[in-house]
Amino acid sequence: MQRRTLLGAAAALALTAGGALAQDDPLKVGVVLVGPKTDGGWSQHHYDSFVKMQEHFGDSVELVVQESVPEGADAERVMTQMALSGADLIFTTSFGYMDPTINVAQKFPDVKFEHATGYKTAENVSTYSARFYEGRAIQGHIAGKMTESNIIGYIASYPIPEVIRGINSAFIHAKKVNPDVEFRIVWAFTWFDPAKEADAAKALIEQGADVILQHTDSTAPHAEAAKTEGIITFGQAADMAEYAPMPRVSSIIDNWAPYYIDRVQAVIDGTWETVETWDGIDTGMVGIGEITDAVPAEVRDEALAMKEAIAAGEYHPFTGPLNKQDGTAWLAEGEVADDGTLLGMDFYVEGLSGEIPN
Repeated sequence: MQRRTLLGAAAALALTAGGALAQDDPLKVGVVLVGPKTDGGWSQHHYDSFVKMQEHFGDSVELVVQESVPEGADAERVMTQMALSGADLIFTTSFGYMDPTINVAQKFPDVKFEHATGYKTAENVSTYSARFYEGRAIQGHIAGKMTESNIIGYIASYPIPEVIRGINSAFIHAKKVNPDVEFRIVWAFTWFDPAKEADAAKALIEQGADVILQHTDSTAPHAEAAKTEGIITFGQAADMAEYAPMPRVSSIIDNWAPYYIDRVQAVIDGTWETVETWDGIDTGMVGIGEITDAVPAEVRDEALAMKEAIAAGEYHPFTGPLNKQDGTAWLAEGEVADDGTLLGMDFYVEGLSGEIPN
């Protein structure tokens, strides 16, 4: 396979007249992970999905994985090296990779890029994400029903719309079933740092939280919660079932493999084009892990009913009446939030305390 130049002039793969990959040439697929591929959460679930994709295609795909790549200049360097080394399709799997992905894609117009959770596209850059807020609604319902202290802790990573949506969704649904509930939010400013995540969980427990939700990637909050009787937690991005049935009582599971198989097949067939994908429970991209017996049967049934209603399109987690944090009206009775507002969400809903950091 020839080395790809910065101008993309040197062809890395032989193509048929129709643009499809010649059958004897493996497609080289690059993967950039923000955390270790064994983090037990976000990065591991992406990695496991890529492995399933490679198993699906066998020798027709060559997989190149770079893990624990910081967002920023390091990411741009890694992507550039992948393209120079002959990668034909590169998946970049963290929000902070957005601008580096766009920058490198401009230099390598013959390389296809797929960026997870971002919003910037180009002729050779697609975006994909999952409607995690649907799973957060279910977690919030369970949390609101099960808390005894009425204090729910939330470990947040970065103040981006994806994370803010999740906090709002969980709070809305906890508050619906328990008007006395309070959320305490700790911003960790990291996706993966077990020590920081454990410290955040400990601090929340010391503040009286008996439920911990997280939008960070390690299992450390579960390990910390397990030290104190009566604390419940929820898995993030992966089942984290090693902590079931307590403290981990359920989880949001990301299922990327079908998307990866579909997009790789499109490159092989010569039919790849720029798309913006945002799927949820209905397609299976967002899954709900086993709800353990630590959850009362009635609460489990209610949570599963919500899951089915979301999947059927009968219920949307952001349905009015809802106000913004400052009391201004946002959604009227029965009104559903539009995707544009959700994708750019930069505000808390009414009832949440504290400010969103810059």
